[in-house]
Amino acid sequence: MLSKKLTKRDKKKIRIKKKLLGTADRPRIVVYRSLKQMYAQLVDDTSGKTILSASSLSKEVSDEIKNSKNKLDVSFAVGELLAKKAKEKGIEKVVFDRSGYAYHGRIKAVAEGARKGGLIF
Repeated sequence: MLSKKLTKRDKKKIRIKKKLLGTADRPRIVVYRSLKQMYAQLVDDTSGKTILSASSLSKEVSDEIKNSKNKLDVSFAVGELLAKKAKEKGIEKVVFDRSGYAYHGRIKAVAEGARKGGLIF
């Protein structure tokens, strides 16, 4: 029988997910960072669906950050784009899920970008 060995981040993610729940009124912002890209999405856990998403690969962000070589600026722009899309759908209050990452660096930049865009959490 094969068992999956969980990383520290996976264990933290499970602990965090137990406490957070996104609803249709107050969805959950889920962030994921890879070595080069940043992804964020709004999830309604009651229906199990993704409401909207933003990433550093989207055209809106890539136009904005052409000259920027700093990953923090890219992450901030992803947060702002997510907030802009959420405002268009009428979403103002959200729950932030850092997905087991430390609230530092690029994760913090996404949160600050979303706050600057008008999301409340």
